[in-house]
Amino acid sequence: LLQIIAIGFLELFVMVDKGKGEFPGDLRNGMFEWKASEEEKMTKRAVELNNGRAAQMGILGLMVHEQISGEPYVINDLLGYSSGFNAGL
Repeated sequence: LLQIIAIGFLELFVMVDKGKGEFPGDLRNGMFEWKASEEEKMTKRAVELNNGRAAQMGILGLMVHEQISGEPYVINDLLGYSSGFNAGL
């Protein structure tokens, strides 16, 4: 219960959007200033977008694997160990 109250406090009073972003999805709140050229900003933004897309594909692969084999843990499936997931169902 204390964690819920603490997180609620942080979201309401600390992590507040204090201005308009430069582009959709820009969630900076003015607490930190990043001094970089426009070219470097665009490069970093592209790298971050590509990393996000790769992470989404990785999670999608894990979900597809679980749906196909019924085994949620890829490493257990590769090593031939059963995790007992959904045992008795």
